[in-house]
Amino acid sequence: MEQAGDKWIRVIALFKLVKAVLLIIVAIGVLKLLHRDVAQVIAHWINLLQVDPDNRYIQNILRKLWFIDDRKLKEISAGTFCYAALFLIEGTGLFLRKRWAEYFTTVVTASLLPFEIYEMVHEPSVVKALVIIINIAIVVYLIVRLRFKPNRKFRR
Repeated sequence: MEQAGDKWIRVIALFKLVKAVLLIIVAIGVLKLLHRDVAQVIAHWINLLQVDPDNRYIQNILRKLWFIDDRKLKEISAGTFCYAALFLIEGTGLFLRKRWAEYFTTVVTASLLPFEIYEMVHEPSVVKALVIIINIAIVVYLIVRLRFKPNRKFRR
């Protein structure tokens, strides 16, 4: 019979795997922009989705994308794939109920929090705030679980 704690580990694993899949999709999308005018592609999508092109947020995005070259796109894609790989390792290990995955997830998630907070401070959004809150809850939950339930049976 699955314990309540195992359910939360499965939820965390699913969260990590969903993030990994989303990042893989983003990384592939970025690679598809190679050898193309990124600002022009985004402008096309803005027009297609009927978003106000004079919106200050849209204008800010277009300004940032105007100077992105193929080298920068490759770097963004590579970084995104690496980030996705971390989530795949965490999620898979947690689904397999590996003890090392709980430690790994705790360390990786906690170590990435300062970057997420920095990003939130510079470009705040509700989604970023929600992800930070979820990640803090994951770290706290895993620390408590690892600290106070050391004699659980794990698959090695």
